[in-house]
Amino acid sequence: MRSDEIKQGFSRVPHRSLLRATGLKDEDFDKPFIGVANSFIEIIPGHFFLNKVSELIKEEIRANGCIPFEFNTIGVDDGIAMGHDGMLYSLPSREIIANSIETVMNAHKLDAMIAIPNCDKIVPGMIMGALRVNVPTVFVSGGPMAAGHLKDGTPIDLATAFEAVGQFSAGEIDEAKLTEIECNACPSGGSCSGMFTANSMNTLMEAMGIALPGNGTILALTPERGELYRKAARRICEIAKDNIKSEKFKLRNILNQNAVYNAFAVDMAMGGSSNTVLHMLAIAKEAGVDFNLSDINSVSKKVSHIAKISPSLATVHMEDINRAGGVSAVMHEMKKRGDGILFDNLTITGEMLYERIKDAKIIDTSIIHTIDNPYSQVGGLAILYGNLADQGAVIKTAGIIGDRVFTGTAVCFNSQDEAIKGIIHGKVKAGNVVVIRYEGPKGGPGMQEMLSPTSLIMGMGLGDKVALITDGRFSGATRGASIGHVSPEAAEGGLIGLLQDGDEIHIDVDRYILEVKLTDEEIARRKALFKPLIKPLESSWLRQYRALVTNASNGAILVAE
Repeated sequence: MRSDEIKQGFSRVPHRSLLRATGLKDEDFDKPFIGVANSFIEIIPGHFFLNKVSELIKEEIRANGCIPFEFNTIGVDDGIAMGHDGMLYSLPSREIIANSIETVMNAHKLDAMIAIPNCDKIVPGMIMGALRVNVPTVFVSGGPMAAGHLKDGTPIDLATAFEAVGQFSAGEIDEAKLTEIECNACPSGGSCSGMFTANSMNTLMEAMGIALPGNGTILALTPERGELYRKAARRICEIAKDNIKSEKFKLRNILNQNAVYNAFAVDMAMGGSSNTVLHMLAIAKEAGVDFNLSDINSVSKKVSHIAKISPSLATVHMEDINRAGGVSAVMHEMKKRGDGILFDNLTITGEMLYERIKDAKIIDTSIIHTIDNPYSQVGGLAILYGNLADQGAVIKTAGIIGDRVFTGTAVCFNSQDEAIKGIIHGKVKAGNVVVIRYEGPKGGPGMQEMLSPTSLIMGMGLGDKVALITDGRFSGATRGASIGHVSPEAAEGGLIGLLQDGDEIHIDVDRYILEVKLTDEEIARRKALFKPLIKPLESSWLRQYRALVTNASNGAILVAE
């Protein structure tokens, strides 16, 4: 066992002495040591109950002949950090989480790991750290929250709350309705109930085979979720106690090229958050997988979009997907199309992916469509290119409101805060393209999510009348013609930084085009005069991050020279 390095032989007397101080007995030193990586934190709705989850998991690990050692990672709630400078810390937290997983697991030579993530950057951060450690790892998330409901029974969620701010600003709803939405949008613990970033990543873990079936859709705080935790704990012990299995189920043997491809394919079929592109590119790099931004459109062309979930379809939430057959049913239906759309691949539960999904079926075709009746013949994400995005930009096509071809005049803002003020005060009109720049990985730094401005646009009735482009990113709750991750970003001299009010911008989603109608001569003239805006930073951590981070087309990973 890997843990023998800290517990076997006479030279490890001091190590065993310290371990005995934690309660270990003689008989425990021959058992596998399991790291229980918990993301419990009291301020995040998807995480405040995970201390109780870890107790259940540790109890099951002990009952199955292994020794659990719980440790914690940090977490940032993107919804709470939204709309102020707290969001600068969200994406950087992914790197802290990955580093903490690597640090604890390798410093103490633990044999295997069960990871308990749920929301925001915590899922990809844990996956990235686990890939570096490369021991058998089972992921089991806290689970999605139930949808909220208004008094008339209308289902609502966090996206409803953000869009209500825009509706209230436009005088479309009164304070009583605003309060009703506030008090009912997030009714319980769990990751926010739509196909936002958290549930997108929790779903993709099923597609990658690193989590058990149901991980993405079984509601939090239910007996069914409790049984999933116990199954995950039993499985990691079964692997850890068998030397052959421990080698076979090392994480990189499961999360390989095929798994990354499958994740993107399922993402396309279910219209996941555009943030999954950022995180899956980073995960691919940690896994040593050759998968680039330019490969995504080729996947999308093979995938039919068969499940629409909030925010793309406001009435459908994760509990509905679970009732309709879950992620396994989506994959089973995808497989019918062929075209190499899914690869058969080993899963952490021991079976191949096709074996896992062979008996799955759609129970409600109004929630999960059949391959013969898709929402679209192509996937729910696309990568756009052109002179405004030499290295690519991302749009969640599943969330588009209105036409897929749009030409409009630029209204430029040098920060999200500027944009919010401008939108509220009527600076944005029908026919405009809202440009929000200096919010990329370096420029922000940290790629702020743009849910506040996009929700204002939707709430003010402009969702099908304007487009938005940014070198920042979007919340999974964003909908509308919203294009993010524009690379190169403004802070590194990208053309988005040279745009001026009134410039004509052309978007053609189906032809993958994002361009500004400027002559080469005019672009050269502007470049000669251009000096990127560098925001001053008091935070030493954010200064370190800005110095090391790559742009979004590379997954915003940290690269030390």
